[in-house]
Amino acid sequence: MDRRTILRATVAGGAAAFSGSLWAGAALAAPAQPGASPYGPPGAADANGLQLPAGFTSRVIARSRQVVPGTGYTWHDAPDGGACFVAGTGWIYVSNSEIATTGGASAVRFNADGSVASAYRILANTNRNCAGGATPWGTWLSGEEVNRGYVYETYPQGGQAGVRRAAMGRFNHEAAACDPVRRVVYLTEDETTGCFYRFRPSTWGDLSAGTLEVLVAGTGTSGPVSWAPVPDPDGSPTLTRDQVPGAKRFNGGEGCWYADGTCWFTTKGDNRVWAYDAVNQRIDLAYDDSLVSGTAPLTGVDNITGARSGDLYVAEDGGNMEINLITPAGVVAPFLRITGQSSSEICGPAFSPDGSRFYFSSQRGTSGSSSGGITYEVRGPFRS
Repeated sequence: MDRRTILRATVAGGAAAFSGSLWAGAALAAPAQPGASPYGPPGAADANGLQLPAGFTSRVIARSRQVVPGTGYTWHDAPDGGACFVAGTGWIYVSNSEIATTGGASAVRFNADGSVASAYRILANTNRNCAGGATPWGTWLSGEEVNRGYVYETYPQGGQAGVRRAAMGRFNHEAAACDPVRRVVYLTEDETTGCFYRFRPSTWGDLSAGTLEVLVAGTGTSGPVSWAPVPDPDGSPTLTRDQVPGAKRFNGGEGCWYADGTCWFTTKGDNRVWAYDAVNQRIDLAYDDSLVSGTAPLTGVDNITGARSGDLYVAEDGGNMEINLITPAGVVAPFLRITGQSSSEICGPAFSPDGSRFYFSSQRGTSGSSSGGITYEVRGPFRS
């Protein structure tokens, strides 16, 4: 079975991925540079305020504090990190709620034709659920973006309460990405002196016990790295990021995405996209806004996801309220732009299992308030 076939099978199973090997010898030779998007530039704003390339259309799926059309469920405030999962002949989009003490996560279930079948809560009464990540076994890891926050394992199909996974460490959690080959979960930390972690479960598929490790490296932006166990994942009295001498610091860890031997993660404090080569155990820069020629198209670097084509889609927190793509050829360019929402941020980018639909949220919408969140779907001729 070739890599493209493996990729398609993985996506069909609900653990969306792309062939990261397409980047080998290309983007990692140097950070991505501005260029022309394979889809062309974003056009004029549509009725939903989205500037999209030619051939793409949008619809609003849900709005905070309003009933999701076609259901009786009221959508949560401050929609944040998200992912898609296979559900029978349809699929589910899961979205976190970055609200203090009552955050949690919700889900929208779609029929095979894309119509909304239902919407419901999958996690409640947790604290500032920001980003997270999908597991190969079909659960959603929802992280609390607070000091000594937890990761909760939740069940997109519903009918089962989320479970606190304390062994994955207590820190300011952002995103998570599963590596099924090495059987670890990578984790980012949203701190100006944060770290990059991986959790090694005692049994793959069971996150109740295991070893939390932190990346150790020099001060540079590329080169070999190693991993060291965190002595006390509970983070008290010493925070997890301060327990291991030589742990590499990252300025505001955000999104995280794994595919074919590479874990891509972002840092918002310095507008970088990093590539951890899990095969050769080294890190490199895939993007750095201070190293581009001319005006940097991508700033406010935040959530990240990947497409079957090998393109990375990076959402902005601020910036020009864009989702930029980074191609395997090392080109960075705007894919879409949200107008009239400069006090918001773009969150939760994720593709449907077949790669034909793209979901994301504007956390605070046009109002600039957490009660004004909007969740969108975009359809069009995505590359495969």
